[in-house]
Amino acid sequence: MLEKVEGIVLKETPYGDTSKIINVLTKEYGIIGLMCKGAKSVKSPLRSVTLKLSYGTFNIYYKKDKLSTLVSVDIINEFKNIRSDIYKVSYASYITDLVSQVLKGVKEDNIYNDYINTLLKMEEGLDPLILTNILEVKLLDYLGVGINVTSCISCGNKKEIVTLSSERGGLLCKNCYKGERIMPLSIIKVINMYYLVDIKSISKLDIKDNIKKEINNFLTNYYDDYTGLYLKSKDFLKTIEKL
Repeated sequence: MLEKVEGIVLKETPYGDTSKIINVLTKEYGIIGLMCKGAKSVKSPLRSVTLKLSYGTFNIYYKKDKLSTLVSVDIINEFKNIRSDIYKVSYASYITDLVSQVLKGVKEDNIYNDYINTLLKMEEGLDPLILTNILEVKLLDYLGVGINVTSCISCGNKKEIVTLSSERGGLLCKNCYKGERIMPLSIIKVINMYYLVDIKSISKLDIKDNIKKEINNFLTNYYDDYTGLYLKSKDFLKTIEKL
């Protein structure tokens, strides 16, 4: 039976001379594999709609826990602005790889929504670095290593907070502080805001460059220390950020 599912292509793999298999993150079934017969052919209507980041309604013959078959795709958003900018493409590729890794351990509708909304806001022209960091913060809880931004990680004290430590995994109060690098409370408040904000509702992002850099460095170190994830797209992104 033919089904319609909303989704986005996470990965494409050649299959034979003319076909390919794509991994699609769907709203209905999570990540599924789709056989795309003839999709590598120049004249195939599936060629352009099965590329990585293709976002649309996928008309498929669905087989649970097996390789399903793609019939056609009705594109919802082509992400033209993202695809035409190497800077944005790099961020989009990184969060795509990150979401793919997170979803190996959990199945959660909010991840799909946050990921798609991050791409849509990036397409609208909002700052890709800030959007990426917001998504990174939200994904930490699903990885089981969420940042404690409400009380001291050591004693639970909510007062006299001195800093936020990536090495110790959360806030530190005056009594538990042991010489860690001091992070301004203004930056800690922004990270807390990242946790709480609804990505879909964001219409403006106005954060100073020094604060953006500080938060990005903190999250990079935190992911390195606590998640165990290694993504080549992150290495490339680090190179792009230095340009």
